[in-house]
Amino acid sequence: MSGGETFANQPVLDLRLATERARLTAALAALDARLPLRVPVLIDGQVRHGDELRSLDPGDQTRTVATSARAGRDEVDRAVAVAEVAGRAWAERPMAERAAVLRRAAELLVEERAGLAALAVRECAKPWAQADADVCEAIDFLRYYGERSAALGGPLPQPPGEQNSLRYRARGVCAVIAPWNFPLAIPCGMTAAALVTGNPVVLKPAEQSPACAARLVELLHRAGVPAGALALLPGEGEAGAALVDHPRVATIAFTGSAGVGLEILRRAAEIVPGQRQLKRVVAEMGGKNCVVVAADADLDDVVPAILDSAFAFAGQKCSAASRVLVEADVAERLERRLAGALSTLVVGPAERFATDVPAVIERAAQERIERFQQLVRDDGGELVLGPGPEPDVAIADGCWVRPALALGLPPGAALLHEEVFGPLVSVERVADLDAALARVDALPFALTAGVFSRNPRTVRRIVDALPAGNVYVNRGITGAMVARQPFGGNRLSGTGTKAGGPDYLLSFVDPQAVTENTVRHGLVV
Repeated sequence: MSGGETFANQPVLDLRLATERARLTAALAALDARLPLRVPVLIDGQVRHGDELRSLDPGDQTRTVATSARAGRDEVDRAVAVAEVAGRAWAERPMAERAAVLRRAAELLVEERAGLAALAVRECAKPWAQADADVCEAIDFLRYYGERSAALGGPLPQPPGEQNSLRYRARGVCAVIAPWNFPLAIPCGMTAAALVTGNPVVLKPAEQSPACAARLVELLHRAGVPAGALALLPGEGEAGAALVDHPRVATIAFTGSAGVGLEILRRAAEIVPGQRQLKRVVAEMGGKNCVVVAADADLDDVVPAILDSAFAFAGQKCSAASRVLVEADVAERLERRLAGALSTLVVGPAERFATDVPAVIERAAQERIERFQQLVRDDGGELVLGPGPEPDVAIADGCWVRPALALGLPPGAALLHEEVFGPLVSVERVADLDAALARVDALPFALTAGVFSRNPRTVRRIVDALPAGNVYVNRGITGAMVARQPFGGNRLSGTGTKAGGPDYLLSFVDPQAVTENTVRHGLVV
């Protein structure tokens, strides 16, 4: 957008207002009255229901939020075949018409905002503020990509006797493989980018959050996306693998763990019978996100920023802070203050407005994080545990993990190198900034990073040395906003694309340069 920018981020709700809290509470009550929801395989408007999979409330595993069918390979084949046919007509529609569909979808999300947030609260245990921000980001993606689509292409040199143009064509069927931690925003963003550029989409949501994805697909269809151009295939790894391997899938948009992302990249590189084009992978993967704290940092800024970046939504963000590298001169003071601040966190059900740290997504995640906590002790570190759930919470029914700090770990400790995806952050003392930057540079991940210093020269030096795709200075390292902070990692954290940025749509199109000789002889009309 240049010259006439109109995009503005959707404002989040002010949850200090009793009226807003009452509206959200009513939406949750209305949702609870309809549980469990049923999520079908949806192809070309035809549904197949099933009860093969269940998504459970992480805070109360006795509550089933949704049951869903499990898509098989035959349904993957059918969805891709339908999408390939429907996609031709969708691609022939003017870009402006496709952008208008995205704008209508954004307005539908605005109307359904409270209900969508309630669904994220129940299905993924996102606290209200996080759930509402998830909906807002989905709205932002729809509006922003709709506007950005008009900027694709540009003028080329036009010498005498020659006319040159550069245009972009849809690549074909796009497989969207989405995560559960942003159950609305991330699948919406990947799907919207593919659709507005003329590609049909087959969406495979995370098995933990099929209901959120189904609601999103329903609203996109209501907004005008043709039934055949957007399919929903709930399922587990088999459905995702079948999409990745399918010879008629042109683009794979994936957000998730580094292990799965690297396997997708490997499989997508193999040419299989029936394949006519190279597959393009748009991947945003994991991180081991570091915050560098210089000796001159203002700890009044550092402590709340780390607390929010590491423990909001129980640390279940790929951008969450997981390592704090602090110069030795201020390390003891920072550790003491972080330990004190840790005790103020409220652990409890996501639907309580006071909750800071909800239950983690599932039992397997709870067990994995608790193993990492034990590894801290086994590796000779000190584990500082925060509070457990509020006394009236039924602990046995939820996937609760106490937030924790890890202090004094040796350089080879597992926690310092592996992605935990939970409320556990290490604090490491370093002799100087060079030592801190060496530890960051040794990591294969480069997603987000933070810098705290009051000296502009120190800030610039650290920023210039950090390989991360997103670097935040004297603030928290989560909460990237569409258009303002294009998001995406480097190294093994991603393929270099920036979601919510000016170049993201280019990943979903093929360029075509057309050169015409305008000094031709004769003219037939």
